[in-house]
Amino acid sequence: MRFRSSTLFFAVAIAASAAALTLTFAAPSPLGGDVPAAEAVPAPEFQNIDTWLNSQPLKLSELRGKVVLVDFWTYTCINCLNHLPYVKDWNEKYKDKGLVVVGVHTPEFAYEKSTKNVKDAIQRLQIRHAVAQDNSYGTWKAFRNQYWPAVYLIDKQGKIVYSHFGEGSYGTTEKKIQALLAEPAPVGS
Repeated sequence: MRFRSSTLFFAVAIAASAAALTLTFAAPSPLGGDVPAAEAVPAPEFQNIDTWLNSQPLKLSELRGKVVLVDFWTYTCINCLNHLPYVKDWNEKYKDKGLVVVGVHTPEFAYEKSTKNVKDAIQRLQIRHAVAQDNSYGTWKAFRNQYWPAVYLIDKQGKIVYSHFGEGSYGTTEKKIQALLAEPAPVGS
């Protein structure tokens, strides 16, 4: 009986270890970074947006030839607030050079779904770039996003070529913006 219990325990331990390793290696990297060209996929369209603020409704398909920075955020997230000055700065520095910044406001809490609250936050935080209010998580799900804040850079052909999750890597992100802006526009745009 003792041998059977030890064997069963050992088998369960091996199975649990294998499952943990599988989950570790199958999960997306929380660090983001450059997407190899062969793996770059077209960015999904903005979906189920409740309200557009600071902009008319935008479609990624109509932004071909531009570099698009999609920033998932919410106004009560401290990490988002720490990250926001960089996003605002990139918008100001590069908007006339072909960068379009879209803040996708995806609420974590019920009170963050209020358009009035989001408008008040945009005014208080002096946000001038487009903000898409994603209360139903349509765009969040389309991007398969899991983080606040999260930045996705979309190249002039409309493919996601870079991402970063959380705070930090501001210099790396800005260098990627600069490199994407320097690339030639796609033929026919």
